[in-house]
Amino acid sequence: MSAHTPVPSVTLGSMAELEPLIQGRETPLVIRGLCRDWPLVKAGLGSDDVAAQALLEGYRGDPVIAYYLPPEQKGRVFYNEAMDGFNYQAGKLPLGKVLQTLFEQQGKPEAAGVYVGSTDLDHYFPGLSAQHRLPLQRVRPMAHLWLGNQVRIAAHFDFPHNLACNLVGRRTFTLFPPEQVGNLYIGPMELAPGGQPISLVDMDAPDLARFPKFAQAQAAALTAELAPGDVLYLPSMWWHHVRSETQFNVLLTHWWRDTPAYLGRPNNALLHGILALRSLPKAQRMAWKALFEHYVFDHDEGDLAHLPEGARGMLTTPLDELNARKLRADLTNKLKR
Repeated sequence: MSAHTPVPSVTLGSMAELEPLIQGRETPLVIRGLCRDWPLVKAGLGSDDVAAQALLEGYRGDPVIAYYLPPEQKGRVFYNEAMDGFNYQAGKLPLGKVLQTLFEQQGKPEAAGVYVGSTDLDHYFPGLSAQHRLPLQRVRPMAHLWLGNQVRIAAHFDFPHNLACNLVGRRTFTLFPPEQVGNLYIGPMELAPGGQPISLVDMDAPDLARFPKFAQAQAAALTAELAPGDVLYLPSMWWHHVRSETQFNVLLTHWWRDTPAYLGRPNNALLHGILALRSLPKAQRMAWKALFEHYVFDHDEGDLAHLPEGARGMLTTPLDELNARKLRADLTNKLKR
């Protein structure tokens, strides 16, 4: 992988400085050592065994979803060769069994990949929840734990903002701005590891003959190398490839969105756009693009000055919950026709 520009980093005097720092921020930022005093971070600095024991002590006991990659996959979570399935096996296992399998791989020259992703902290690890939370006041993020050995997660994006706390081991994030989507060669939308479309480019060995536009994405890429206790602020919609660098790694993500859930998921609008617009002749697509830019992407407060406030209807911003539900019901009924 070629060298990329590092993500800017800061060190804060206290946790209280975090929220004002990221409020409205649109680019990534690394906050060094912010979580260094958390119990799991301290346990991991002792040893992998101590960190694993701390996880088990905080664990509720419900089986977690675990992934196993054969050694020949070299830790890359991806598709099978036919791209009609994936290159890993998945199943529900007790955490103790997952950790046993993970530690059995340590020291092997060609280790199998072992991975547990996006596991709700409050439900599965209630004993860790209280002491492993960022003190955010304006938002209430969902906290999810990730653990495994040296695996690689293909570049993908998430709609929510994210504060990713690196608790045990080291991780490297390679980040791409949202506008680089056309240079990342995205795989199928219907079938993707983790349910989120991914880049088909192998970030360790990019095939520029097959993926020539990826060179432009590389030029725009940023890299964040996280040590235990470091936190990465990852804004909404930024593409990110994640590499776990050590034989035992634990990450805690904090996800939140800027708008209330009753406004729905933007991905649903994208799917409807594919259904209703993608097959139109180009001239009609461009006409609809102009309408979307006017009503959705480029609007500002002055656009509705010619309308009385009571006549603005669904264009009122922000849309309240009652009118959002009316709009959703109307759309649902029209989709049934």
